[in-house]
Amino acid sequence: MTTTKILIIDDEPSIQFMIQEICSYCGYEAITASTGQEGYNLAKSEAIDLVILDYNMPNWDGLKTTKKIKAYDPSLPILVLTVDEQQQTADKFMAAGANDFSIKPIKAPDLISRIKVHLQIKAMQEQMTRKKEDLYIEKGISYATLLLITEFLKSQSQPVPFEDITSGVNLAYQTVHRYIKFLESNNFLEITPIYGQLGRPKNKYMLQKNFDIQAL
Repeated sequence: MTTTKILIIDDEPSIQFMIQEICSYCGYEAITASTGQEGYNLAKSEAIDLVILDYNMPNWDGLKTTKKIKAYDPSLPILVLTVDEQQQTADKFMAAGANDFSIKPIKAPDLISRIKVHLQIKAMQEQMTRKKEDLYIEKGISYATLLLITEFLKSQSQPVPFEDITSGVNLAYQTVHRYIKFLESNNFLEITPIYGQLGRPKNKYMLQKNFDIQAL
């Protein structure tokens, strides 16, 4: 049986150790790198299934490392560790090819759920490749991730708030936000504003009944 191999790129030994322990608990093999360039070289030489990398590192930061790894292997999922929750930062990483985010300090259940969902998405993408289907609908929009989100929305009997979507698919806010914006811009969503609260109204979302992912 093939062991799932996780590449950890972080310049803090304590973070490396913590993630190694989490991977070991889940039955994954963990390989570590202390710099972005070292991690990039390992991504090319090892059969890596998923990359977990830090944002703030000397020389090659997480953004540059993401670009380098994705240029070599666009299908390799990258999970970014960061203390920065700004959407602007997330957009830069998404544009570079990152797949998801986990906010520091690391919480084991959150990291485990994100690893599992992206390994599931990777397996779906590989199956689609064997069937000669396109992996990406447009830049930054993975068919497999979109399928995961839309299948969750299809299973809901009524409109749901954004927070329910993120928890339902086990993806970060920034990741789900990108896909909801894609669905919204293409008029694939029914959006119900929620009023009566301070600040801007929040929305609830429901997939249009005529939505067909096969038509994209």
